[in-house]
Amino acid sequence: MSAVTVSRTAGRARSGAPAPTGKAAQERRQRRAAFWFLLPDSLGLFVFVAVPMVLSVVLGFFRMDGFGSFDFIGLGNYVRMAGDPQFWSSVRITLLYLVGVVPAIFVVGLGLALLVQQKIPFVGAIRSMLFVPYVISLVVVAMVWEFMLSERTGVISRLLGLFGVDDVAFLGEPSLALGTVVVITVWFQMGYYMIIFLAGLQDIPGEYYEAARIDGAGAWQRFRQITLPLLRPTSFFVVVTATVAVITGGLDLVFVLTGGGPAGATTLLIFYVYEQAFLFGELGYAAAIGSVLVLVMLAWSALMFAVTRGGRFDND
Repeated sequence: MSAVTVSRTAGRARSGAPAPTGKAAQERRQRRAAFWFLLPDSLGLFVFVAVPMVLSVVLGFFRMDGFGSFDFIGLGNYVRMAGDPQFWSSVRITLLYLVGVVPAIFVVGLGLALLVQQKIPFVGAIRSMLFVPYVISLVVVAMVWEFMLSERTGVISRLLGLFGVDDVAFLGEPSLALGTVVVITVWFQMGYYMIIFLAGLQDIPGEYYEAARIDGAGAWQRFRQITLPLLRPTSFFVVVTATVAVITGGLDLVFVLTGGGPAGATTLLIFYVYEQAFLFGELGYAAAIGSVLVLVMLAWSALMFAVTRGGRFDND
């Protein structure tokens, strides 16, 4: 034993501190390793998420024109928001978009997951083809769909013409534009949620289904009594993440497809924030709207956690 070790042991004996056991030393090393692994991400979240969020809340109390002018107006932006008909119109459109996209994503994603879970030919290729749209740039997806939906010259218009259907302005009619954006959004995101549901389905033990078949349960009974209950954590994750993605996303898609039109029919709340900030120079007002948007999402997530217990099972 070296002199350094002897002196350290003697020092602990004099101070009355017990020498660390092997397990305690291992736990200390694990905590130290976890700290260094988490430090880069924690710093990134602090610098690029937490600080901008705080600054956004602070800027919501100022009138800014983008050229260095800061005028403190207190709750003026929030009072303006309460009486802004365009703001409430964008809120209504966002809610319609949310109601259209989230249930469709849930049903389509789960249905595709159930399909590709089966032992069918080329199932790997089918999974890949369904997931490919999600990894493509959203701007590229929007440009391709804009070309396909063009009047008279678009692929879809030509196909409809073969059946005697006149040109339909999917992106030019206020009554059709939002529904078209909903369909494109579901098509773009369905592969991602298919993978999420597929992971949840593969975690369900096959013995449950075998026991249900022996008891004479049909396919619908097995789905209702086994699949859906055991997918609660996955379903919770899908609903929460899809809701947040719908509320905060869609800017690129709407910007390329419709530019918020026609007649404001696709002006989502996130697009309205973009308009106020970068088209009209109302940076303080846009920051106030963004702050309210973040609070709404936090409240929604907290409500979902409280109602569903985070998707946990009753015996957890």
